[in-house]
Amino acid sequence: MIKLALTGDVMLGRGIDQILPSPGNPRLYEDYLKSAQDYVHLAERANGPIPRHAGPGYVWGDAPDALRQERAGVTIVNLETAVADTGTAEPKGINYRMNPANAGVLQHLPADCCVLANNHVLDWGEEGLLQTLDTLQGLHIPFAGVGRDATQAAAPAVLRGPGGRVLVFAFAARDSGVPRRWAAGSNTPGVNRLDHLDAARVDAIAAQVAAVKAAGDIAIASIHWGGNWGYEIPAQHVSFAHALVDHAGIDIVHGHSSHHAKGFEIRHGKLILYGCGDFLNDYEGIRGYEEFRANLALIYLPVLDETAGGILVSLRIVPFQIRKFRLNRACAADASWLAETLTRHCLSPGMRLVMEPDATLRLQAG
Repeated sequence: MIKLALTGDVMLGRGIDQILPSPGNPRLYEDYLKSAQDYVHLAERANGPIPRHAGPGYVWGDAPDALRQERAGVTIVNLETAVADTGTAEPKGINYRMNPANAGVLQHLPADCCVLANNHVLDWGEEGLLQTLDTLQGLHIPFAGVGRDATQAAAPAVLRGPGGRVLVFAFAARDSGVPRRWAAGSNTPGVNRLDHLDAARVDAIAAQVAAVKAAGDIAIASIHWGGNWGYEIPAQHVSFAHALVDHAGIDIVHGHSSHHAKGFEIRHGKLILYGCGDFLNDYEGIRGYEEFRANLALIYLPVLDETAGGILVSLRIVPFQIRKFRLNRACAADASWLAETLTRHCLSPGMRLVMEPDATLRLQAG
């Protein structure tokens, strides 16, 4: 059996970076605020003082203990920020970056793989992207979804878990806001961008997976797609996810981009997460979209049987609340709300999430 830990977007830049041991240049190019320190002040106005130069484990709060208790074998996050103190800000309004000197914070979760195919990894241009890759390589943290050329961007991260290999293929769809010019080329760095979610792309992914997947391997398609808010799942996402499971040898679809958790599905025994939500952000004190409860963050803990073709054996979810830029275990009322909400938006009839006494969630049939 292989137990994975999957999260949504980890946004360690901007305000989060400012409270870490080595805060970077706080200058922003936004219409709303001009300094990353302003996001710290907004959060403090909402929830009280936040420590400065906090230790590298501070932001993870209760998450590392939860991972140890759950005995997760491989932890995969979508790192949605450049790790750079160089480069030029892209003219896009909102730019995320964290100081490379703070990147060691990822080892304190710990993150075993960073998916980088998203709409913020090139916020500081190619120079910032290359520094991001160099920094992660220096920390021996595998990454997927970007590269120094198209070949590297398309290549999976190959992870070794307690039960076998985990292959992480990562993609960014154009509807997540990744511009075409960010796509990796034959000799240029960039993102593994999905121009279309169609049969031709499924066939190409199937060929990639078949070239490296061996018996006992688990293949994950980690996809940054869709908008930030709302529970509606585009029909094109559903059909593409189904095709990846049915025809491309994918065992889990790990979707992200939405700021809140979205619905999920079990397809022929394979898990499809359409939107995992933000796992860590600096949005405290910002008004709007409160009904989606974007301050609630989740770790998804699927157990797969690698000897039976990667079939899902069980799924547990550990909920947290982001408060003072820290992940705190969610209370029972919040966990109950999540169970009801995600069950309501589940695409698999008869499947539901139930809350355990410790406020974790468990997938149950019937």
